[in-house]
Amino acid sequence: MSLESATLARVKPSATMATDQKARELKAQGRDIISLGAGEPDFDTPENIKDAAIRAIREGKTKYTTVDGIPELKEAIAAKFARENGLSYKPSQVNVSPGGKPVIFNAMMATLNPGDEVIVPAPYWVSYPDMVLLAGGTPVFAPTTAASGFKLKPAELEAVITPRTRWLILNSPSNPSGAAYTKDELKALAEVLLRHPQVWILTDDMYEHLMFDDVKFWTIAQVEPALYERTLTMNGVSKAYAMTGWRIGYAAGPEPLIKLMAKVMSQSTSNPCSVSQYAAVEALNGPQDFIKPNAALFQKRRDLVVSMLNQASGLVCPTPEGAFYVYPSCEKLIGRTAPSGRVIGSDKDFANELLETEGVAVVFGEAFGLSPFFRISYATSEAVLEDACGRIQRFCASVK
Repeated sequence: MSLESATLARVKPSATMATDQKARELKAQGRDIISLGAGEPDFDTPENIKDAAIRAIREGKTKYTTVDGIPELKEAIAAKFARENGLSYKPSQVNVSPGGKPVIFNAMMATLNPGDEVIVPAPYWVSYPDMVLLAGGTPVFAPTTAASGFKLKPAELEAVITPRTRWLILNSPSNPSGAAYTKDELKALAEVLLRHPQVWILTDDMYEHLMFDDVKFWTIAQVEPALYERTLTMNGVSKAYAMTGWRIGYAAGPEPLIKLMAKVMSQSTSNPCSVSQYAAVEALNGPQDFIKPNAALFQKRRDLVVSMLNQASGLVCPTPEGAFYVYPSCEKLIGRTAPSGRVIGSDKDFANELLETEGVAVVFGEAFGLSPFFRISYATSEAVLEDACGRIQRFCASVK
């Protein structure tokens, strides 16, 4: 008899984490590896935030806290939503979880029954469908195209909504494509959702502060207030504040949903790390002046990577509006032969051959639900990116 449960057997391990782990193992063997797999800023956490954490430790703030967040952090989150998004929430409408991933998982666990459907536009962050499956739901994919900027269109959304649809997950700017919805695009999707009152919306705004070319960020409850009562607006401190390891995600929404999510936490994780919560208070309430310069640096890196990849034989790389990823097509290389003598039959083959031949780790598009593409994270130095993109150009030129 298998040790693995039937529920877990439906789930795949995270491809992004697997790519990063494979790169670490090859490095440990002495290989010259550049990993462009992990979605993690290369900046250090700002000093004022680290100081707040140290202060919390010295003051003995190291005990259990309220299951879904300390009052000070809930107030800081409510203030952030009012200040930056024009959204009014009471602290009782706020959830704090140990990372952005648990926010989504808790919401799905709290609300899904067998047969409930969750719409996931593709390409999607690798964890969305598997968290839906773990919670007993059914992911329903809504593929987008490079021609549409990897953005879901109203007719495409309408086509996949059924009486069983429980949630739509929207991620803007997107991981993996970097696509960001405009106010008008969100308004058009909202018009569809208003016709289907059984559908709730989870909007993953984790990359809110990484917008480029003066494109303005919008979130759907801000654009269409009529959806406020069935929207969970999610964010976190990981990306904008370079706090990935601190594990603090948060969300705000209708109070009954927030209570259900806290109930899940009470029997699973309990509270997020107390010290990290006090650091997050400082992140949200403290100086924000480093955020725009960091975004400008990411934009410069984006421009470098897009330019170099579009000079690689057989690759086509769209220019994303935000986040720190590009999602190039390798369609023209499918069916060709790699230097190893093996035929590149898929984007997974492309990623494997690139890693073997040139030591560059990228994540294949199949993991994000849309092929034949691959994802590159450019959250690393320009020197490393130049080296990596040069290797990718060399590999593409060697494919016959």
